[in-house]
Amino acid sequence: MTSSTVVIAISALYLTACLVVGMLPGRKSSQSAVGYVAGDRAMGLLLMYFITGATIFSAFAFLGAPGRAFSRGGAAYYILGYGLLGFIPFYFLGPRASRLGKHFGFVTQAQMVAARFRRPSIALVMALISAAAFVPYLALQMKGAGYVVQTVTGGKVPEWAGAGLVYGLVLVYVLKSGVLGVGWTNTLQGIFMLVLAWVMGLYVPHVLYGGVGEMFQRIAAERPEMLVPPGLTASGASWGWPEFTSAVLVSVIGFSVWPHLFMKAFTARDENTIRRTVVLYPTFQLFIVPILILGFAGILFTSAPEAADEILPHIMMNTGLPSVLVGLFCAGALAASMSSGDAIAHATASILVRDGWMTAFRRKLSPAAERTAIRVLLVLVVMGSYVLAVTYRGQLVDLLLYAYGPVVQFAPTIYATLYWRRAHGLAVLLSLIVGIAVNVFFALQPDLRPVAIHAGAYGLFANVVVLVGLSFVLRRRDEDGEFLDAAASRSD
Repeated sequence: MTSSTVVIAISALYLTACLVVGMLPGRKSSQSAVGYVAGDRAMGLLLMYFITGATIFSAFAFLGAPGRAFSRGGAAYYILGYGLLGFIPFYFLGPRASRLGKHFGFVTQAQMVAARFRRPSIALVMALISAAAFVPYLALQMKGAGYVVQTVTGGKVPEWAGAGLVYGLVLVYVLKSGVLGVGWTNTLQGIFMLVLAWVMGLYVPHVLYGGVGEMFQRIAAERPEMLVPPGLTASGASWGWPEFTSAVLVSVIGFSVWPHLFMKAFTARDENTIRRTVVLYPTFQLFIVPILILGFAGILFTSAPEAADEILPHIMMNTGLPSVLVGLFCAGALAASMSSGDAIAHATASILVRDGWMTAFRRKLSPAAERTAIRVLLVLVVMGSYVLAVTYRGQLVDLLLYAYGPVVQFAPTIYATLYWRRAHGLAVLLSLIVGIAVNVFFALQPDLRPVAIHAGAYGLFANVVVLVGLSFVLRRRDEDGEFLDAAASRSD
């Protein structure tokens, strides 16, 4: 019988460690807005590696991915597909953005785009799209944390209270330390997740089936449909290849242009740090392999949870595993949620203030006033995401797939900003508006799609057509010499 007291104690100890690690960096960073948003542009390879890896592998990875494997089998393979390819473009995009950040003082993605095209309205549109993508992404993290706390306390602490407790703590250290607090807690959480995932991914199948190979042999014999790609839909029917492929494609294209990830180009110490981070990043993808194994372990488990995303905590609490091991798993699941949630919350507030207010409306704020505004928005963003988290009833993976629809619309804009001299500012603005409108329409009306592919793919197609077509039609002055020269000139 698992001792809930031991499990809760380990989880509480871990949360305390995160709070301490997250608070300390606030004493070292400067009091400027650049210090709070971009860490004084001084992050080395260790922080960059973990702040990118741990930020991406979130509650979606620790709870949503095994939930998808448990409920829909081979449909979960798409996670490995886009994870291996998605960060490669940042090897080229990141250094160019870093040069521009140092040359012009940029700390956000939209600030850079608006400056290139001299259209502050672009920053406002990008800020609103970012919020549309970030709020469900942050809600995903909160819901995951709530699942874990509810399960380990045997339902004594409901999901809504667990999410509120964990993200109240996150709010404290992000308010205090900004991006450096995010970076150091992500380092702690990333190391913890990587080690724990492999220990659990090998140990649990051994306890339940005698080993990983034996587990898959039993699934192949008893539930062979769960091992065949592209997997199943939520209703149990076969998931079509067009939708599977488009989910991978949209995720690959959108991966590097997530605003909170792209902003790390402005925090890196130098360009080589960015390139080395991209090269090392695929090692973080190894974290997903044992997590998916754990999800498949639930397919033939003796009982099932109420929701697919709860399969991992359900197995942990009903297998007779040592209390210490269960406690460490719960701490790891909280780490997965927090390591993304803190970065998302910080980025959303920073973007809304720097892009949605200062850049779009050309408002000047002192460094102290900007930090205060970001902190106020941070509280509001967390509260809004919390409301969505406690009311949403679908799967965590579906929340993430929705969020990729809006964010992938940034890809044509970023490539045009950094590489295409002929791109026209009005074309960029209208392409973003058209792309997000088409995406939202098909996301809300999936039955109207001509072909069953991801709604974001329709938006992306419309986006590119408008951007390219209008850029060739509209006349523009060649005003981008300094901008593009700064982007192309290596600084190290």
